[in-house]
Amino acid sequence: MRNWVRQALTKRVHKTVGGKQVEIAVPPSEGLVYGVTFAIVALISLTAIQIVHVIILKELNSEVLSATTLIIGTIMGVFFGKSLEK
Repeated sequence: MRNWVRQALTKRVHKTVGGKQVEIAVPPSEGLVYGVTFAIVALISLTAIQIVHVIILKELNSEVLSATTLIIGTIMGVFFGKSLEK
């Protein structure tokens, strides 16, 4: 999963060198890769907890839902922020 995250966060820069277009890949930091990977695993875990909670108690757990929303926002912020970075 880390390779997928690393590839998704790798920035590609196009430069002209000697009259030719060259694409340069700028990889993300390892800390960012580990952080996003951990966030994705936490999101999957919280989703599983919420599903079990709904099946057993027939109601949503608001704390788990809030944490899930927070993690989704964090992951989206990382991807959008990384893509807009210059």
